[in-house]
Amino acid sequence: MPLSIITFQDVGTALKKPAEEVGDIGRPRIQKLIDEMIITMYEKDGIGLAAPQVNEGLRIAVLCPNPNRFEDYRTKKNEALILINPTIIRHSILKEESEEGCLSVPEFFGVVKRWRSVTVAYLDRFAKKQTVKGSRLFGYCLQHEIDHLDGLLFVDRTKKIYHAQKL
Repeated sequence: MPLSIITFQDVGTALKKPAEEVGDIGRPRIQKLIDEMIITMYEKDGIGLAAPQVNEGLRIAVLCPNPNRFEDYRTKKNEALILINPTIIRHSILKEESEEGCLSVPEFFGVVKRWRSVTVAYLDRFAKKQTVKGSRLFGYCLQHEIDHLDGLLFVDRTKKIYHAQKL
């Protein structure tokens, strides 16, 4: 069963606060949260979801492993990328603009300038240190979800926001 996603209108929630690092990753509560976040991301047709979006103030994010192949990801639910305590350790010099939306800002989009590529260090669900490099859409997703863990929404980074109906 999917979790409830909180929106930018929900005051006093974890959404606009920096999330806390996860200590004991093996706790059943953490593992259950990860599984529920993956289900929620896919059920809500998202390509990424951070714990603050489900009102959990923890540094956990799940991402579709290949958002460039959007039409295939729903059939590969057990292939989600799980990032615990992620940190951007390298990034490109170049930035570029891309259109972004968010499950926590439904029906709105904005143009955000992000690094073209990033390398992220994180722990997987088994507490093993990992790195992942992402460019273009996947890189933007990594940055977007890490922003959530820092208490930021894409609307905090855009100069112009517009409603989906005006597309």
